[in-house]
Order: sequence, then C-alpha cells, then structure tokens
Amino acid sequence: MWQLLLLKNADRRITRGPLKDLLKFLKPYTKESVLGPFFKLLEAELELLVPLVMAAMIDRGIANSDRGFIMRMALLLVCLAAAGLVSSITAQYFAAKAAAGFGKEVKHALFAKIQSLAFSDLDNIGTSTLITRITSDSNQVQTGVNLTLRLLLRSPFIVFGAMIMAFTIDVKSALVFAAAIPVLAAVIFGVMLWSIPLYQRVQGRLDKILGATRQNLVGARVIRAFGM
Repeated sequence: MWQLLLLKNADRRITRGPLKDLLKFLKPYTKESVLGPFFKLLEAELELLVPLVMAAMIDRGIANSDRGFIMRMALLLVCLAAAGLVSSITAQYFAAKAAAGFGKEVKHALFAKIQSLAFSDLDNIGTSTLITRITSDSNQVQTGVNLTLRLLLRSPFIVFGAMIMAFTIDVKSALVFAAAIPVLAAVIFGVMLWSIPLYQRVQGRLDKILGATRQNLVGARVIRAFGM
C-alpha cells in the first residue's frame, strides 16, 4: 500500500518510511490506541490472579475444611471474572474504534492519491492493483491495527507473567515454561517468515482475479449491445 503513497509525485511529508506513513493516520485516535492496550493489560493481570486465588482456596480452604474461606475465594473469582469481562469488552471497543477510524483515514488518503495520479502512473500500476489497494489491502491493514492493539502487549505479558507466577508456586514446574517459551517464539516467527512470501503471491493472484472480473463486467455491456 505504501508503494502507492511513495510515488515520485508524492507529498514530501510522507517520504520518511512506510511505517511512519501509516502511523500518521492513527494520530486522531491516540486516546483509543492507548486505552485499548491498557484495558487489555488490566484483563491480563486479572487472569493471572486467578491461579493464585485457586491455590489459596485449595491450600487453605479445602485443606482446612474452611467453608467460609472457600466462599470468599469463590466470590473473589466471580468478581475477577466480571471485572475481566468488562475490561475485555472495553478494550475491544477502543481497539475497534481506533482500527475503524484508521482504516477510514487510509482509504480517504488512498482515494485522494489515486485521483491525483497521472494517466501514465495509472497505466503503470493497473486498475486491478489500485482496486486491491483500496479494498483488500486497506482492510488487511485495519485488521492488523486491531489485532496489534488487542494482542501485541497482552500476549507477551501473559506469557512472561505466567512464567513468573509459576516460579512463585513451583520452581521445577516453572522450568517447563522457561524452556517452552523460546521454542514457541521460534515456531511463531518461523511461521511468519514462511507466510510472508505466500501472502505476496496471494496478493498478485488477487490482482489478476480482480482484473479478469472487471474485464468480464465491462465486456458484458458490449456483448449485450451486440446481442440486441
């Protein structure tokens, strides 16, 4: 998408790099971009407290047959679940609002940029490619922003927080977490590196499909005219 924004007649303010070109569209939604990850981290903290409450319920309540303590811990679990649900819904709302606003700004900028292109640039890029950029690619970027705001900070926080909590409970069992985290990270990054070329091939084929579909739709009127 940024290739379109970085053509030779592009605005000089957007020639510092693709990432900065896209991040500037998120500035009007700075508040939502901060509140979304904040509430996700709050939800993650509440989830990490659940095993500690369960451990206390087993070690103190069930072991000593203390029904009062068990009821208090059960009530605390319900409160943690309710607070986590509210935090999750709030985070989803702010993340979706920021991502939708970001997608709207990107599509407006792309449409304005396409309108300012010369006919030679339009022929060079291709109509099908421009349609892909302003529809599929814009939606993909919007989805990426939404997932980033919801999962970028939450996933590492959950992983390392769970490992720390495991060390506080049982050091030997926590070593399993310490050994599994690098393996999982390597698998995730390997899948990402493997899927990037596949995604580029999919985008190229999508351009061809859109081009063929557009030619069929344009040719339908000609065929109908000849038929009449």
